[in-house]
Amino acid sequence: MHLKAVTGALLAFFVSACLGGPPVPDQLFTLAAEQPRPPAAPRTAAQGAAITVVEPTVPQALRTNRVPVYVTDTSIQYLEDAYWVENPGPLFGRLVGEVIAARTGRVVLDSRQFTHDPGTRLTGELLRFGFDPARMEAVALYDAAIARGEAGIATNRFEARVPVADASPAAVAPALNRAANDVAEQVAVWVGQ
Repeated sequence: MHLKAVTGALLAFFVSACLGGPPVPDQLFTLAAEQPRPPAAPRTAAQGAAITVVEPTVPQALRTNRVPVYVTDTSIQYLEDAYWVENPGPLFGRLVGEVIAARTGRVVLDSRQFTHDPGTRLTGELLRFGFDPARMEAVALYDAAIARGEAGIATNRFEARVPVADASPAAVAPALNRAANDVAEQVAVWVGQ
């Protein structure tokens, strides 16, 4: 009898946990290429000519679907009512791949496809991706590294800042998308050289 009571209480707890929880946001934000590659544009690459874009690593502040507000160099808050559809690392990685493919015409693989032939590998760290209230700007800061087989490794840092009218999700999210696209364009030019 005692076991049935404990089992019933646990079942009630788990059901309430599934139905409860924090409120669901009205909208979720994502990133989109401002000039995506056209659909139905098949591409081929010779052995070693593809580029693999590896999902960037991110600091702990970006391991969430919330939008960071860089209050100072040592203090971070999060923008109220602003949520990404997923963490910014994979969103940014896919955007960079899309822009590289559109700008360079190269075959771009993601890290799940690289076993076919990784070719050139682009890795990096998305250091900052959020709102700077002191300058009223959306900021994206990305450290990239390219491994080109026997040619060695090259690194570069890319940054974009986009003005933001106010500290609202409706103003910050599109500015972050523009900043991400700006950085992705810079990376595409660098990769294409």
